[in-house]
Amino acid sequence: MKFTIVFAGLVGIFLTPALANYNINVNDDNSGGSGQQSVSVNNEHNVANVDNNNGWDSWNSVWDYEYGFAVTRLFKKKSCIVHKMNKAVMPSFQALDTLVKEKKLQGKGLGKPSPKSLIYTVNPDKVNNLDQFGKSIIAMCKGIPTYMAEEIQEPSQILYIGKCFNIDIYWILNISFCGETVEN
Repeated sequence: MKFTIVFAGLVGIFLTPALANYNINVNDDNSGGSGQQSVSVNNEHNVANVDNNNGWDSWNSVWDYEYGFAVTRLFKKKSCIVHKMNKAVMPSFQALDTLVKEKKLQGKGLGKPSPKSLIYTVNPDKVNNLDQFGKSIIAMCKGIPTYMAEEIQEPSQILYIGKCFNIDIYWILNISFCGETVEN
């Protein structure tokens, strides 16, 4: 009996960290320029991290479900763009894992519905205080020029042609950041 309790306790100690974090990996062949993408989800802190490794066009995004903000670090621009999460369009924390796994199994858009899209306009003024966005966003953007973006509800695409940086997340979500700070 004593051995069973000790064994169960040890299993719990070792299993808890495994359940707090898990990774979902999808490898693209880079033919579409998307590189390799991976998602890491931390259940303990309600944070998802999306990495897109594609050389100079690489980016990293953190979705902090607890604070309701997301940030994308654009390596080419050496800057961060932070925005409120649109919970009506962005997948919930609980649904993210399922959606990524489904999309991975389905492959890239083989007769499936188009991904949802969000378009943001980036304010050219730097954010001076990152504290309001939470620890995950502070950790990613501390010491890096950071800009706030606001969602455009009814965008005029003509206005933003050639002035947007686009990120695609696993054929689930397309996000465009538009404005002077992201121009090529």
